[in-house]
Amino acid sequence: MSRWKGLPDSLDHRVVRLVVQLRRLKDHSGLSLASLAAGTSYSKSSWERYLNGKKLPPRDAVQELARVCGGDATRLLALHEVALQVWQAERAEPDVPAVPQPEPSVVPEPAAPEPAAGGVPAAAAAPAPAPGRRIPLGPLVLGALAVLVVAGVTLLTTRTWQDGAAAGRGGDSLPAGGTPTAAPAFTHRLGETFECRVRRRAGVLSAGRSRTDTALLGSGATGWDVVEAQCLLHHQGCDPGAVDGIVGGKTIRAVKRLQAREGLPTDGIIGPDTWKVLRR
Repeated sequence: MSRWKGLPDSLDHRVVRLVVQLRRLKDHSGLSLASLAAGTSYSKSSWERYLNGKKLPPRDAVQELARVCGGDATRLLALHEVALQVWQAERAEPDVPAVPQPEPSVVPEPAAPEPAAGGVPAAAAAPAPAPGRRIPLGPLVLGALAVLVVAGVTLLTTRTWQDGAAAGRGGDSLPAGGTPTAAPAFTHRLGETFECRVRRRAGVLSAGRSRTDTALLGSGATGWDVVEAQCLLHHQGCDPGAVDGIVGGKTIRAVKRLQAREGLPTDGIIGPDTWKVLRR
């Protein structure tokens, strides 16, 4: 089993998931980096960069690794497609649109009054006000109303889920009937933590936050899957620190302690094997 370096903390968890799967496939095959270079179109140094998260491997490299190591190319390419979108989005520089300059408005001069018969000038009519450039308010008002409606619906949905839980966001998300309700999209707020209520349901341990047993959670991952894992780590006697839904240094160290205790590879990443131990 290769002893891999830890992946950079800045990597998105979807990129981490791809790299972890490529590492496991390479380790399972027993091939060295030099052997990979000999069996593919990519050099040993390229494979070192790909498998240590320094550079995202191209699609062809993923296909060749699957071919040489006997892996599932379809699944790896699906992971690569997701990771590629994240990788490109993080490195794209947004275009700055040019700000149009307003055109100067021309105000016509009022005509001089004509003299009336007898040489006495007639009373001059008051000049009409200069036409100004009006900004149409209709689209702006409609846009502002749409933003307020969306924000109100989002707040109401989140608040409803919070009030229906046993103890706010920290409570169990299972109603009295025992059927899990759909949790809102995970949004982390600074300093927020969650309460853990671990119970055994249908023969496995659960904190009621997520039912996954396959999600890959590495450094920087966030969400309800992470809250579930942190609660189960507490229950297993491996303190991950604050249950905040973010995989940080303390959570990674707690995962490694659990993996070492159970004879698993101590990579600090929660995968199917680690989930199996957590829910036991």
